[in-house]
Amino acid sequence: MKKLIAFFVFCIIIINPILSQKQSYLIYKDGNKVEWQDLLKAADSCDIIFFGELHDNPIAHWLEYELVKDLYSQNPNNLVLGAEMFETDNQLILNEYLSNLIAEKNFLDEAKLWQNYKTDYRPLVEFAKKNNLQLIATNIPRRYAAAVNYGSFSALNKFSKVALNFIAPLPIPFDSTLECYASMRQMPDMGRAHTSKLYLDQAQAIKDATMAWNILKNLTENKKFIHFNGAYHSDYHQGIIWYLNYYLKEAKKNNYKILTITVQEVDDLALPPIENSADFIILTPSTLTKTY
Repeated sequence: MKKLIAFFVFCIIIINPILSQKQSYLIYKDGNKVEWQDLLKAADSCDIIFFGELHDNPIAHWLEYELVKDLYSQNPNNLVLGAEMFETDNQLILNEYLSNLIAEKNFLDEAKLWQNYKTDYRPLVEFAKKNNLQLIATNIPRRYAAAVNYGSFSALNKFSKVALNFIAPLPIPFDSTLECYASMRQMPDMGRAHTSKLYLDQAQAIKDATMAWNILKNLTENKKFIHFNGAYHSDYHQGIIWYLNYYLKEAKKNNYKILTITVQEVDDLALPPIENSADFIILTPSTLTKTY
């Protein structure tokens, strides 16, 4: 009897804390729960990895850093990083900082950094700096995306050749039937008082095309490219990936294996994702404190 009581006490002491723990994330692949090591192994076997984040999600930013760190530990100096959060006309100052040519204060003062840079993206930049990794600014300068938003792709024809160096080559291929663009045409026009519509879909496409073009330009044999972007840019293998596949085909480079990761916020982590919008889906609680 004493042994039985001791067993139940043991169960209460050991199991109860486990049951009371709160999970911060779960990973799914093809509707099945998997472990971090499964994601890491898959990423290690691919050439181009898209990590589709939610920009204010702290778990997403932490796992981005962990993915880079873990892949680097397995294959040192075998990584190239790229990010939507840095615009192509800031590549020079980004390179200067990564090469220790300028102080961080100058970088912070002069680069166009997102408001959550210090908490969410600085760790990646500092890791690249410490380990001498390339970090590619892939996104279009926002002024050119704004020009397309108000004047369509044709607005870009007015800019100089110097300006166009920061953008994917014109003319921009565009499939308006892709869901990621078609859905934008259903959004209300909040930017103008009169009846003319904004070109939200084309503004999104010029971002995707420019990011894809800069990934293509920086693909290096025997190096893995990890790109960080908002999940909408790579979910369902649309957006950036549609353009990257287009440019890879044009360049007759069809031997690159692509992996996609996306982050979703849900009310119940126990329920698997309804749709497989990426190769790996990271579920996080919707109650997470946001980074901004």
